[in-house]
Amino acid sequence: MPRERIVIASQSRGGLDDMVSPVFGRCPAFTVVDVEDGKIVNVSVHQNPAMMAPMGAGIQAAQFIGSLGANVVIAGNFGPNAFTALSSLGIKVIAGVMGVSVREAVQRYLRGELSTVTAPTAPMHAGMMMKPGMFWRMQMQMQQPPQPVQQPMQPSMPSLSRDAEIRMLEERRKFLKQQLEWINKRLKELKGEEEEEEY
Repeated sequence: MPRERIVIASQSRGGLDDMVSPVFGRCPAFTVVDVEDGKIVNVSVHQNPAMMAPMGAGIQAAQFIGSLGANVVIAGNFGPNAFTALSSLGIKVIAGVMGVSVREAVQRYLRGELSTVTAPTAPMHAGMMMKPGMFWRMQMQMQQPPQPVQQPMQPSMPSLSRDAEIRMLEERRKFLKQQLEWINKRLKELKGEEEEEEY
């Protein structure tokens, strides 16, 4: 079995005894596990620089993972932008792994019990869609469009291909369209309530 570098989204401080995070882009840490001939030969932990990003966390986290030289990434769920970025970098995406330790996730992968996914497993910014208040607070924080990579990280980040960037921008456009539809719907609801109150 060839040498592989597996990166696992971790729920707390990272490490083999930490739990696999249910989310990828905003997990606190990444546990990097090098395996060779079916055995773990090295383990390191990196804090997720995209965890507190106002937006674009999935893309930034994916590019950070690419800079680590990952072959495989494991987490509970991956949004469209993260999935597209990881796939464009040639990184295998394994989702649906939750409620287990990082060590167990790696062992399951080595036993061939985990398979890659071919599509995102979470809707884009599902949390913001369900919590309008949070969405508005984050919108207020944004002074300019989100950048794919934070400036300090840029020199070490692998660049995305033209096709991958097109796919990500299309996903972003779809997300913005959904948000605009939600805004229009909510405005109608609020104005309707106000009109009813006037009568």
